[in-house]
Amino acid sequence: MTTDGADYRRLLHGRQNSHQAPVDGADGFEDDNLAAPQSPPHNVGARPQRDLGSADWGVFGSMKIVLFKSKLNLLIPCGFLAILIDYTSQNQGWVFPLSLLGIIPLAERLGFATEQLGLFTGRTAGGLLNATFGNATELVISIHALRSGKLRVVQQSLLGSILSNTLLVLGCAFFGGGLACGKTEQAFRKEDAVLNSGLLLMAVMGLVSPAMLYYTHTEVNLGQSALALSRFSSCIMLVAYAAFIYFELSNSRRRDEASEGGGGDQGDDDYEYAYPEISKWEAVAWLGIFTAWISVFSDFLVDAIEGASKAWKIPIAFISTVLLPIVGNAAEHASAVMFAVKDKLDISLGVAIGSSTQISMFVIPFSVVTGWMMGQPMDLNFHLFETASLLITVLVVAFLLQDGTSNCFKGLMLILCYLIVAASFYVYADPNIDGLRDSQNRSYFLYL
Repeated sequence: MTTDGADYRRLLHGRQNSHQAPVDGADGFEDDNLAAPQSPPHNVGARPQRDLGSADWGVFGSMKIVLFKSKLNLLIPCGFLAILIDYTSQNQGWVFPLSLLGIIPLAERLGFATEQLGLFTGRTAGGLLNATFGNATELVISIHALRSGKLRVVQQSLLGSILSNTLLVLGCAFFGGGLACGKTEQAFRKEDAVLNSGLLLMAVMGLVSPAMLYYTHTEVNLGQSALALSRFSSCIMLVAYAAFIYFELSNSRRRDEASEGGGGDQGDDDYEYAYPEISKWEAVAWLGIFTAWISVFSDFLVDAIEGASKAWKIPIAFISTVLLPIVGNAAEHASAVMFAVKDKLDISLGVAIGSSTQISMFVIPFSVVTGWMMGQPMDLNFHLFETASLLITVLVVAFLLQDGTSNCFKGLMLILCYLIVAASFYVYADPNIDGLRDSQNRSYFLYL
């Protein structure tokens, strides 16, 4: 689960280095890498800490918390059922949805393990962990698609993640938050929103340049200049994203120090302390386990996309751009809406816009560099239709975020914009993928 927002890092890591004296006899620690206090303060958001030395803090206790605490884990057997169907009947129309459902709980538990590990590593390292594993699912799926040579699936799935996060997730958060809080407008930190919008526009620039170079036939070396430009731009984007992470973590530390010196943020009292539920090495082990199983299920998922498209008679572009991002990030989407309903809109923006920034400035260029090392011609030329959709989306979102407020109507506009984009990809025939031009297989309602 992706979270770039400073408030969300405060939620995950607490203020373990707070200068305020602990209450109700709690033991204080000067270093935020030490264990959390044994006697938690009596505040609303604090959770009881498991005793580090108790028998409950073992393999079975960890399995109980990680595997049985989340109801989403009931979907994990779907992934194994997909593997069974693939080996027995090879019915790709069932393998794709089942493997996708199996990935959902694994992605959510991967985020949980990352958060738990962040409680032991300190604020800075925890922020870097969230930045690294935030979109691990998309990264794993992209690597498997690159290995299979399905470059358009990589491009369209990553593009779809950006579109769904910026339009659908953010729109649902604005709409749900406006209804639940009963306010005319909700406020969020405008500075973070503007910074993320700027990075999204930079990513659009990186995608527009190769596309225009290719479609205007102005390449110095036909078919090679756009690829070379994409690889150069990807390296620049990775450097820019690393600088953004450093800037964000430094600013977060300064804000926390200023907040502690001024008596703390009143609005964050419920999330003042967070305690680990599993040990550090258990978190590391679960990270490896969940990443490995996501990789296994992703392999079957990618191989089944084309077969599912033929079985369902819908375009691969629609599956890659709409269905894959929505279902694959369902847990993350729900968390963004949940925080908006609780009037924690900065956290919702960290999930939605922060995730889009991470995909556009890290996952996409990383996929280009990875394809370069694999010998695959993965580039930033997402073609005119996809690039234009992204450009318009980023401009709409940046315009709505510039005043630092949200309301129900803004959320409704973003949701309706996403419906238009989704319908566009349903009737879009990708010229690079065969079998998508037969309009007789499309649903009738789109032609009314």
